[in-house]
Amino acid sequence: MDNSISMGSDGILQVPQQPTIPFIIGDGIGPDIWRAAVRVFDHAIEKYYAGERKIIWKEVFAGEKAFQEKGEWLPQETLDDFRKYLVGIKGPLTTPTGGGIRSLNVALRKELDLYVCLRPTKWYTGVPSPMKHPEYVDMVIFRENTEDIYAGIEFAAGTKEADTLQDFLKTELDVKYGFSSSTGVGIKLVSKEKSQRLVHAAIEYALNNKLPSVTLVHKGNIMKYTEGAFKQWGFEVAETAFAEQTYTWGQWERTKAEKGQEAANAEQRAAEQAGKIVVKDMIADNFLQQILLAPRDFSVVATLNLNGDYISDALAAMVGGIGIAPGANINYQTGHAIFEATHGTAPRFADTDTMNPSSVILSGVMMLEYIGWTEAAKGIVDAVAETIKQRTVTVDFFNLMDDATLLKTSEFADHIIEKI
Repeated sequence: MDNSISMGSDGILQVPQQPTIPFIIGDGIGPDIWRAAVRVFDHAIEKYYAGERKIIWKEVFAGEKAFQEKGEWLPQETLDDFRKYLVGIKGPLTTPTGGGIRSLNVALRKELDLYVCLRPTKWYTGVPSPMKHPEYVDMVIFRENTEDIYAGIEFAAGTKEADTLQDFLKTELDVKYGFSSSTGVGIKLVSKEKSQRLVHAAIEYALNNKLPSVTLVHKGNIMKYTEGAFKQWGFEVAETAFAEQTYTWGQWERTKAEKGQEAANAEQRAAEQAGKIVVKDMIADNFLQQILLAPRDFSVVATLNLNGDYISDALAAMVGGIGIAPGANINYQTGHAIFEATHGTAPRFADTDTMNPSSVILSGVMMLEYIGWTEAAKGIVDAVAETIKQRTVTVDFFNLMDDATLLKTSEFADHIIEKI
């Protein structure tokens, strides 16, 4: 019997009752947090589906364990399994040194064309936060995952490649810049097709979850033909593919130019009252201020790769840090998705049974939601929230809380399981 998840012709995932899901245990603290998390997943699935549903876990290899056992950091069979089974989950991975793969995480995203880095950010009662009102933070980040400067086209200062590219820019394109042998060169790539598929996914998510807005975050005031184009291409998607369901600030600007600001404001209010999603934009540096000053103004955020990297970590810090921040890398067109802990490997704490497993647990919640097992997903979220609310936490939160009870990684999982 084939236990693979598949994508139907209607674009809806076909999930068997006992799907095979590959997992990468991860490096450093990966084994500790995975052992805790998988017990939580299995218990919730058994509890809510009375044995009718079950995940068949299949270990695949990447990172240090793969290198030690197979002599490769990212074996081909690992990629083949993720392709075959469509949905997977992973712990944190070491970035190899000394050449070769720049980043295992980036390599997985590129190989499977996982163009959305999805990062939901919300606060759980009791989690230590630097914010006065962390409960106002509830956003979902859609970060473009395949291009921008992360495309990896860069050359070190003093190399033949850097000198050749500088000469081309000067002689063929008449670029006026003080190039020198000590100048490194990188190229930023932003395409219409990849920008628009990201924004399309973000708007669909907002519609499916009945959220009020999508904010396109960019630095288009400076990088007009990359980041500025991202904004324009995003508005184009909203105004064509979702014309009946959205109202864009591009429309507002055109109405203002033709009829004045009062008319534009009235038009936007009418659209909001009609239940349309407002698709707006904001310059990246201003956005990083506004999420501190007025976080309730934002729900879904679509942005390019580098901006998304900064924004995701900033938001995570606002609600308690990356130790509790889940993430996923998804191709909504093919259905391929890898859910992941968003923090590093912390090798100093490997095999200590002390670190917070919440990032990988909540990433597993996202995975269960993705395959439609929403009852188990909600049960885990509620149990995690209650465990933290009772101040029974791992060392990262314990050090920031008064009157808390310190738990090991495995004990934290025990408390969650008791509450499911």
